[in-house]
Amino acid sequence: MNIPAELKYTKDHEWVKIDGDTATVGITDFAQGELGDIVYVEVETLDETLDKDEVFGTVEAVKTVSDLFLPLTGEIIAFNETLEDEPEKVNTDPYGDGWMIKIKISDASEVEGLMSDEEYKAMVGA
Repeated sequence: MNIPAELKYTKDHEWVKIDGDTATVGITDFAQGELGDIVYVEVETLDETLDKDEVFGTVEAVKTVSDLFLPLTGEIIAFNETLEDEPEKVNTDPYGDGWMIKIKISDASEVEGLMSDEEYKAMVGA
């Protein structure tokens, strides 16, 4: 299982890459493995400002549909449109081409509430 040290994580199995006041968000390798083959990613919140932990979209796998929760309060400024035609990128490259959204962070102090790679590993038993 791949859990990159340079990223932050949530209890909902999202990863967060912070770059200044922008955060790139996707689901973790653990999450995509649990979900199985991903067939659809839906994000209808582009250009909206949402609070931390609000649902920003859904990911549909062969087995189930799961909500996606915003890890930080902010405006969703980008959606990875590649996922519309190639949702399987979330399975094959969850930390690269399988990223889902970019957020303009409203409250930088919330970053402190995210988990480190070590904390996330402990949570999932890796």
